[in-house]
Amino acid sequence: MSEKDNSGKESNGTDSFDSKNWSEIKSNDSWGIFKIMSEFVNGYETLSRIGPCVSIFGSARTSPEHPKYKLAEEIAYELTQKGYGVITGGGPGMMEAGNKGANRGKGTSVGLNIDLPFEQEPNAFIDNDKNLDFDYFFVRKVMFVKYSQGFIVMPGGFGTLDELFEAITLIQTFKISRFPIVLVDSNFWSGLMGWIKEVLLEREANINAADMDLFTIVDTADEAVQVIEDFYNQYLLKPNF
Repeated sequence: MSEKDNSGKESNGTDSFDSKNWSEIKSNDSWGIFKIMSEFVNGYETLSRIGPCVSIFGSARTSPEHPKYKLAEEIAYELTQKGYGVITGGGPGMMEAGNKGANRGKGTSVGLNIDLPFEQEPNAFIDNDKNLDFDYFFVRKVMFVKYSQGFIVMPGGFGTLDELFEAITLIQTFKISRFPIVLVDSNFWSGLMGWIKEVLLEREANINAADMDLFTIVDTADEAVQVIEDFYNQYLLKPNF
């Protein structure tokens, strides 16, 4: 299936295979470094001032009428009442719900947008001075991990799973300090987590039993926010640290 690129032309995904000589490759790589640096600098300078925030992930395809959209909005609202801001991917669906809830709670509402040929457009509930655009997924991922005090993971697709497993891997390998990871909707997550337990842990021994404690599955907004609160209360920390 083809998609339209930014110019409106049809693309079948084979553009990356277009022939380039060695000089063109080296030149593009060299100039690309400056673009990458600029995204890191802009992200660091902006997000270093946002205060404690929790990132909310989930599908861009969830409609505002969906019960899980309303649940994500309520979680975001409750987080702001506890002193946290909200970071999302800045797009529609669950991301919009997160920013909408933060906006309703008069809390910090951050959007880390990514330039995509489809789906992604900034939603209307992001603070004007906290709406960032990225070309590179890996730079954007650094911002989520570096400036989040926790992850709330709503039902989503490959992108949501990507963010979830990267965070678990970074914590498991001690590349970052542990923070709470909350999976919302046990009915959605139970199949995947059952497979992780039965296959990765018990049958193949590819993970340790303690790795199953790196995330918590909940079903309500109150439960999700309480996991975040309990994690920091045990260290006598508050959202303004």
